[in-house]
Amino acid sequence: MIDRNDLGAWIEGTPQDPDYVPGSSLGLPATGPGSVAGTGRRFVSLLIDWGLCVVTSMVFFQYDPLATLLLFVGMNVLFLSVFGATPAQFALGLRVLPVARRWPMVVRALARTLAMLTVVTAVVWNRDRQPLHDVLAGTAVVRA
Repeated sequence: MIDRNDLGAWIEGTPQDPDYVPGSSLGLPATGPGSVAGTGRRFVSLLIDWGLCVVTSMVFFQYDPLATLLLFVGMNVLFLSVFGATPAQFALGLRVLPVARRWPMVVRALARTLAMLTVVTAVVWNRDRQPLHDVLAGTAVVRA
């Protein structure tokens, strides 16, 4: 027989392990440089990078939406491939590291950026604080 407590158990959310350290399954430290970055800095860096693309699009392309999108993709792929961080991530002390698979960074950056554009992959996260686009690309955003 089903107990009323069984039916209401989902209200508390998913099971949590209070001793689990985000990033530990990826081999990342718990704190300090190389540890998984927080969501606040990641969100601010995304807003700054998008803002840079919008301003560039306004100046050179009369704020064409396609130009803005292509600038965002190009900036992400170029900067992540060469420097391991976008301009805003660099300014905020973040870095994108490979944590899975043996792909060249340019392939990771392209896969990560294209997946991020779907938006759904940016809002689905795992317990290691990796959004789905990072899981797909085999990357993690860490503190520099």
